[in-house]
Amino acid sequence: MTTHVSDANFGEEVLNSKEPVLVDFWAEWCGPCRAIAPVLDELSTELAGRVKIVKLNIDENPSTTSKYGVRSIPTMILFKGGEAADMKIGAGTPKAGLTKWLESHAA
Repeated sequence: MTTHVSDANFGEEVLNSKEPVLVDFWAEWCGPCRAIAPVLDELSTELAGRVKIVKLNIDENPSTTSKYGVRSIPTMILFKGGEAADMKIGAGTPKAGLTKWLESHAA
């Protein structure tokens, strides 16, 4: 299962992580965000120990959302070594595509 992060623990959970971290920027009211959530939950389990997947609610965490220039959701930013390494915007990528993308960055 994916876990939730906030402005308060973003540094600890994402930037200081030893493994790559996919941050899903989302909101409760976002239909595509809700549609992709089960896929991200599955990938979180399947890639456990190689890629960490977390969710950040943009409405509750405006500081981090603004810092990374998120203007459209869902936005997924992959962090490696404390830096934003790659990004996908939208929920149009099928699970197989997301898996391949994440595995290319996996620890």
